[in-house]
Amino acid sequence: SGKPFYAIIHRVTGSLIIDFEPVKPHEVPMTAAGALQSYKLAAKAITRLQSLPSGSMERLCDTMVQEAFELTGYDRVMIYKFHDDDHGEVFSEVTKPGLEPYVGLHYPATDIPQAARFLFMKNKVRMICDCRAKHVKVVQDEKLSFDLTLCGSTLRAPHSCHLQYMENMNSIASLVMSVVVNEGDEDGSESVHPQKRKRLWGLVVCHNTSPRFIPFPLRYACEFLAQVFAIHVNKELELENQMLEKNILRTQTLLCDMLLRDAPLGIVSQSPNVMDLVKCDGAALMYKNKKYKMGLTPTDFQIRDIVSWLDEYHRDSTGLSTDSLYDAGFPGALALGDAICGMAAVKISERDWLFWFRSHTAAEIRWGGAKHEQGEKDDGRKMHPRSSFKAFLEVVKTRSLPWKDYEMDAIHSLQLILRNAFKDGENADSDTKAIHTRLTDLRIDGMQELEAVTSEMVRLIETASVPILAVDVDGHVNGWNSKIADLTGLPVDEAIGKQFLELVEDSSTDTVSKMLKLALEGKEEQNVQFEVKTHGERSDSGPVTLVVNACASKDVEENVVGVCFIAQDITAHKNMMDKFTRIEGDYKAIVQNPNPLIPPIFGTDEFGWCSEWNN
Repeated sequence: SGKPFYAIIHRVTGSLIIDFEPVKPHEVPMTAAGALQSYKLAAKAITRLQSLPSGSMERLCDTMVQEAFELTGYDRVMIYKFHDDDHGEVFSEVTKPGLEPYVGLHYPATDIPQAARFLFMKNKVRMICDCRAKHVKVVQDEKLSFDLTLCGSTLRAPHSCHLQYMENMNSIASLVMSVVVNEGDEDGSESVHPQKRKRLWGLVVCHNTSPRFIPFPLRYACEFLAQVFAIHVNKELELENQMLEKNILRTQTLLCDMLLRDAPLGIVSQSPNVMDLVKCDGAALMYKNKKYKMGLTPTDFQIRDIVSWLDEYHRDSTGLSTDSLYDAGFPGALALGDAICGMAAVKISERDWLFWFRSHTAAEIRWGGAKHEQGEKDDGRKMHPRSSFKAFLEVVKTRSLPWKDYEMDAIHSLQLILRNAFKDGENADSDTKAIHTRLTDLRIDGMQELEAVTSEMVRLIETASVPILAVDVDGHVNGWNSKIADLTGLPVDEAIGKQFLELVEDSSTDTVSKMLKLALEGKEEQNVQFEVKTHGERSDSGPVTLVVNACASKDVEENVVGVCFIAQDITAHKNMMDKFTRIEGDYKAIVQNPNPLIPPIFGTDEFGWCSEWNN
């Protein structure tokens, strides 16, 4: 025909599918530099994202919607974030004047079926120019030996259900960009922690009240922008996880303090106590048929009912955590009222229990349209959109704040410590006073006392969810907990006795040597970063990057006899930042390419000063 087209190619089951998209007449002079031009269009938005200080997901999302709004020209741009239960929330939004705001609205998980989410993981940018446009039937060549799938095609018509959905929302055209985090985990391995798996974190959704077409180079720029945004989202999620790790270190210190005091009654009678361990409104210890309560708790009779219910329905479990005793099936939940909704309980012995309680949180959720049913799931046989998107308020009063993973780790650590303390007490047929005497009498006067205290501390170190290791004055490893063993692939029995400098990467030898020297002089360094070698099956995954606090170990005469390291694993964070640097390098390589076919490229900053001038 002599007319110009964009050829957009993707692979499906060993074959190639090519979409031919017409180039508009006014775009023809730009075609040769189209891709580079689109990168330059995205460059301003990318620069804005890169210049943001870390520590605020809200600021990051607000900036992203504003940049996408200016880049694409749609009437409305939203960040749509998926929650743990798969329902969605409009997290951030910018609109043209006169449009009803959607920000803060929640939508049922079934509004975006799992099949659609799978396609968003594969096709990072999806455009619908006009939901009222007439569909064209695809004619398949009879010689083709298999059925053609157009799931990845940019020209594929949307499902009729989605078109009706758009009509109901008064949206004629849309552009959707996928925000996929943990892209490095390509297979979404089940062995990886849920928060580390490749997953669809959310969508950047653009709506228009009239038909709108975005040419391919600009859509390609949007995909690049969405990838950079996803990396920054990943970075914010990593920072949140690091804060959780710091909370774990704090709770480990509390556990040490609780262990070496009047166990077990000291944990509910002294300060700090079990209520300092995790956020709660009340706590109770049931020990030898007596109840010791703090803060807001059920009555003694209600606690007995809870224990009876746990014994009957959770006999094989060592505990239970729930944000709603009503949903968990406790018959007396309604009698507790709003005061007690959430509970974490751990069994110390056959008759002894430790409880934490939380009051209700009056969570106000603004649903966009008819409320979804709690048990409603995707059903491919009956896809139909909702007709109403009128917002209404649901107030949830039967739930508390959920129990975080790091809080449950701390609770289980205390459970293990108390179990050992109780077991020793029962074997000696000792009461609370005897336990107090045993702990008080553990004076560091000889090897037997030293070994007793050490064994207590070893239990705590082994349950820690962060890497902990120790060396003697000669630099030989004499402590290596299960977490550092898992990270490096080096078992405890093989690590003990090795020269620690042999276990770190050559690039980190000087850093570690200096830190050891200072610690042995009593000068303890904080937040030192170095890399440790991996072994066995872990050796292919590269070194482990740690941020470490050094603590000098001293004997009874205050002589330094070694160094203990409490570490934080930041390998995933470092790998993510390295990947970001590589992507940034790819962008620069395009702009600064010396190839004579590359046209002149130049640019200015917001003040009109030249910021780009290629060869």
